[in-house]
Amino acid sequence: MPMFTKKPVMIEAVQLTERTIRKAYEFVHGPVHVTGHNERYWDDYEAAVRSEGMNIPTLEDGPDGRAKHVASIGDWIIKGVQGEFYPCKPDIFEATYDAA
Repeated sequence: MPMFTKKPVMIEAVQLTERTIRKAYEFVHGPVHVTGHNERYWDDYEAAVRSEGMNIPTLEDGPDGRAKHVASIGDWIIKGVQGEFYPCKPDIFEATYDAA
């Protein structure tokens, strides 16, 4: 079987933690504007992410756009070379990437 090495490519990534849910959301989806009337909805969303994870849209999503990948608390969310996003478990991230 032929062997390959991964090309050195600089990536952007954020680790999803209980403190970085909004930062991770904005990294993937863009700015979120939380004001008085929708603050409760954001609180509910954060609670759902803590218990169920965050859906991450990837290049592998179907035409209906439903996410097939979920980032759990502790996972890294990586922005790929084509601007796509995908989750990565912390041990795989640590074995694959170094800080730039």
